[in-house]
Amino acid sequence: MNEHFSKTEMPLSRKRYVLGVSRFIFFTSIAILIFFIPFQINGNTEILFGFIYNTLIDFFGIVGIWMMTVLILTNALLSVVGKFISKEGTKLHSHYAKDSKVYIPIYFVGAAYSILYTLQVSIPAFNGPEAIVGSGTGELMSGIALAVMWVIPLGAIFIPFFVNYGSIDFIGTLLQPIMRPIFKVPGKSAVDAITSFLTSSSVAVLFTTKLYNMKYYTKKEAAVITTSFSAVSIGFAAVVIDTAGLMDHFGKVYFSSFLVAFIIAFIMIRIPPLSLKKNVYIDDSAQTPEDRVAETYNKNTLGIAVNSAIDQAADANDFFKEIKKSLKEGLAVLPKVLSMLFAIGVSVLILAEYTPTFEIIGAVIAPFIQLLRVPDAALIAPSLALGLAEMFLPVLYISDMVGTLDVQARYFVTAVSMVQIIFFAETGAVMLSTGLPLKLWELIVIFTLRTLIAMPLVAIFMHLLF
Repeated sequence: MNEHFSKTEMPLSRKRYVLGVSRFIFFTSIAILIFFIPFQINGNTEILFGFIYNTLIDFFGIVGIWMMTVLILTNALLSVVGKFISKEGTKLHSHYAKDSKVYIPIYFVGAAYSILYTLQVSIPAFNGPEAIVGSGTGELMSGIALAVMWVIPLGAIFIPFFVNYGSIDFIGTLLQPIMRPIFKVPGKSAVDAITSFLTSSSVAVLFTTKLYNMKYYTKKEAAVITTSFSAVSIGFAAVVIDTAGLMDHFGKVYFSSFLVAFIIAFIMIRIPPLSLKKNVYIDDSAQTPEDRVAETYNKNTLGIAVNSAIDQAADANDFFKEIKKSLKEGLAVLPKVLSMLFAIGVSVLILAEYTPTFEIIGAVIAPFIQLLRVPDAALIAPSLALGLAEMFLPVLYISDMVGTLDVQARYFVTAVSMVQIIFFAETGAVMLSTGLPLKLWELIVIFTLRTLIAMPLVAIFMHLLF
């Protein structure tokens, strides 16, 4: 919706102009400092956002694990009350009313997994089922969930620095002529991609959710942006690339994956299920044709972008009100996100670790990979389906074979896993828990389509670069 841009047509008084400029510069500078500037901290290169949530994880230790479990268990119990017992119109009922009935048992499965793992690490005499609490299932999932537990409230605190004080309007106006015709989304969606690449995919999903709730994005745009631009961060990409033994080719691997991700986005937006999404806002009000018109670059573009940012910053609520509102929204979805993460994440990891499910899928797609002339196709095929569970699993699957696998095969697995985007140990669960217009079956279909489209594209780059 372009209401934020149209306001720039109104003249700004000197007082509002000064207020808008100062807010825009101050809050944008802090946001850039928090999210985008790397620092040398304790011998490691980190952004402040990552340093803060990692510090919180370390500080709380086992207490943090218990906090997470209490949130998951409380969510499961309240979901029953909110969905079936509480009266319509109450906050509790409203919070759970839109949840599918299928979510209730999922919440309880998540609670069971979390309790078992927490008891395992808290009580020496307790021995939970290895399939649930093992290093490749519960332990792996706990590490991811703990990070998300702090990423969501911290993201809720810092995201308003971008959203409410002009940055998003500035970038959105500048990039509208590119993003709208190519990807059929507003220019401001580029911020989601930048946030994801430089911080974390969970933060990008939360970023999109906030803008969707504020009627910046329609249901179609929110679904497209979330499933197309919430990519793996550059920091984690380095870990993945290193695990595949490709660190000496980092630039080629990372930037070719970056390009493939945008080519896939261009295609996915134009085919079902994303193409069938409606261009209506969260309140079902329709997007007008004028809202979808892409501006063209001209000599006034920069000035319009600046004025749009200043106007938005001047109109924003008091800083503490914005933070309080954003934090309230973030904390409201946190228990649902953690429940989904544990339930779906651990379940899929159990399938990956203890059943031949993904080997069977791999056997089906191996001939397709062979047609693309990818070396060691039969060996690497099962890894590609593992990305549905956790983004790191495909590369982890081939890590023991790094010394013997062809460099082209290692590149193929790494690049495909980096552009699949939807994995239920994190982004998939967050997408389902935050109220975005996406269903479980749609995410599975989108993951499958992204993988199928990615394979020939990555194969082309594989043959060109290696």
